[in-house]
Amino acid sequence: MRRVAVLGGHGKTGRAVCSALAERGAEARPLGRADWADLASAVAGCEAAYVIAPNLHPDEPAYVATVLRAMTAAGVGRVVHHSVASPYAPAMPHHVGKAVSEDLVRRSGLGWTILQPGAYLQNLDLAGPLDLPYSPDVPFGFLDLADLGRAAAVVLTEDGHVGATYELATRVATVRELAAEAGVEVRRVDDPGTHPWLSAMFAYYDDHGLPVGTRVLDALLGR
Repeated sequence: MRRVAVLGGHGKTGRAVCSALAERGAEARPLGRADWADLASAVAGCEAAYVIAPNLHPDEPAYVATVLRAMTAAGVGRVVHHSVASPYAPAMPHHVGKAVSEDLVRRSGLGWTILQPGAYLQNLDLAGPLDLPYSPDVPFGFLDLADLGRAAAVVLTEDGHVGATYELATRVATVRELAAEAGVEVRRVDDPGTHPWLSAMFAYYDDHGLPVGTRVLDALLGR
């Protein structure tokens, strides 16, 4: 049985990856902050690792560099890095952090694959009126969490994906279109200003959205 460490395995993304790995007969080892005291020991015995940095991490490249060193020390030869669609977008600082992290992964000497997911469908609360701090009429490539998990499990358990970078989206839509399908109202509101990186992201979304194609995901999942 293939054993895969999932760093960040207790969050919603990590749980989706662990579930999909189990469906493919692999053993997922979810790791969280408590495992960082001796990360090399925590990943020992795993053939591969899926690496998810904490959301809005203040120094994601440093986080990823630490993970890569631990994997190398433990003899884990395969890494799949969870990045983001359009990582090199200078107007969004946290995206740029992922672009730098991608470069570290590519130069790590490990067998690597990079996944660049679009915005999660599950991040939109469509149970009632939807308040949005950016335009509801710009295009997005939205990704379903279950599809992300399935795609991650494919590249972690099948051959032929080393050296590949995949943008992932389940469907292309505007938020207004999704809200209309759910029968809920979408309302434009002011940026709450909770984090400067989020404010920068909302401003970017307002102008450009985050388009991502769907063909790559369809090919990976054979549909």
